[in-house]
Amino acid sequence: MNAVHSSDSFQQTLDAHAVAAPIREQVRSVQINVGKLCNQACHHCHVDAGPKRTERMSKDTARRVVALLERSADVSLVDLTGGAPELNDQFRYLVESARALGLRVIDRCNLTVLFEPDMEWLPEFLRDNQVHVISSLPCYTADNVDAQRGVGTFDKSIEALRRLNELGYSSGSENLTLDLVYNPTTDHLPPPQNTLEARYHEELWRHFRIRFDGLLTITNMPIKRFAEQLQRSGRYDEYMGLLVNHFNPATVDSLMCRTMVSVGWDGRLYDCDFNQMLDLPIIGAPTLADIDEFAALAPARIATGSHCLGCTAGSGSSCGGVIAE
Repeated sequence: MNAVHSSDSFQQTLDAHAVAAPIREQVRSVQINVGKLCNQACHHCHVDAGPKRTERMSKDTARRVVALLERSADVSLVDLTGGAPELNDQFRYLVESARALGLRVIDRCNLTVLFEPDMEWLPEFLRDNQVHVISSLPCYTADNVDAQRGVGTFDKSIEALRRLNELGYSSGSENLTLDLVYNPTTDHLPPPQNTLEARYHEELWRHFRIRFDGLLTITNMPIKRFAEQLQRSGRYDEYMGLLVNHFNPATVDSLMCRTMVSVGWDGRLYDCDFNQMLDLPIIGAPTLADIDEFAALAPARIATGSHCLGCTAGSGSSCGGVIAE
């Protein structure tokens, strides 16, 4: 099939493969982006986060999220992201409230945040609340990590992983899960997740005695900083063509947007975090104030765009890693 990458190229690709557009069926997980403040400014960041960003979730918005979680019996997972979510004043409140409701909680941690001023409480807090930690580590070598995430990031990340291991993470307890995230440092699709995970286990244990549970491979999404990088290098069209030509129909039924809703720092609702960063709201553009429970958001058509090709290329890509072998 010839590559296409217009604004409606995802729908064109679905049509070419006779695949129906995705529909939200039931909301089982709520991903909360608490803001764009981050102690890092990574080259690939789809959030365009950094130390100078001021967008932060307020206490009133966080309370509204918790109120809706209390009424949403089908939701079992709260997924906290940012920026660096731990830098937001509402992080502890959201974690403790979700855990009190019996919900699983994920913290998407960049690892180096553990060493920021006044963050010495964080490792024990994560352990005590049995938070599932998912941490970015785009390679097991310092050169590649530092090139993407900043000089010195790799060494700090290794030290943070050691600290989490010391606290019991990845020790065999299902309550203290530590996963790592790989995303390519170039404009290519990720390699097979299982193969790369085995290599990560080998290299991190052999060189650093680091343990982790699983590796999630995530495709670089053609939005924000990564899209700008592709455009500067003149490779944007080529990358979009790569995604189109590797479209995998088997991924569509398992897209994360089918069972998830993304909450913005300002209370607006989206089909996923990627749509949030493109200001592509849930169809009907509701906010937290417009619903009484998250179940009200299904069934519904999902807002899509050309960036959705990143989730459906190759083995697929989601916040949970690959979605089809």
